[in-house]
Amino acid sequence: MDNDTNIIARKLFRIFKIDDDFEIWVGKNDHSNDLLTFKYSSQNDLWFHVRGSSGSHVLLKCLTDELKPTKEHIRTAAEITAYYSKSRNANNVKVAYTNVKNVKKYKGADTGSVVIKGEKLIKVNPKIAE
Repeated sequence: MDNDTNIIARKLFRIFKIDDDFEIWVGKNDHSNDLLTFKYSSQNDLWFHVRGSSGSHVLLKCLTDELKPTKEHIRTAAEITAYYSKSRNANNVKVAYTNVKNVKKYKGADTGSVVIKGEKLIKVNPKIAE
């Protein structure tokens, strides 16, 4: 990502660097959720959203194409997803995740609204990566 794109991305999204190979990007509102999901995502990214509640769209971005996220990367992204949702104060929050290619927006859908398929679920307690 070039420097200008990086500056814009940091204004639109919350970005957490997990390690040298993975980052977690979090939408700040409905508009940035759409941008995150459909403009700033890559095919190898994983997409996250809390199940049954409103919240941010979240991407687990792999900065190196050949690597796959570990269970710990997925858990960390899910915890951040739960934290940036209306379920922030709950325990055992269900978070759905899938490959970005499985996230679609239908014509006329509200900003920030998507349909997903092929999702997996993980239960986590909301928290931000340290």
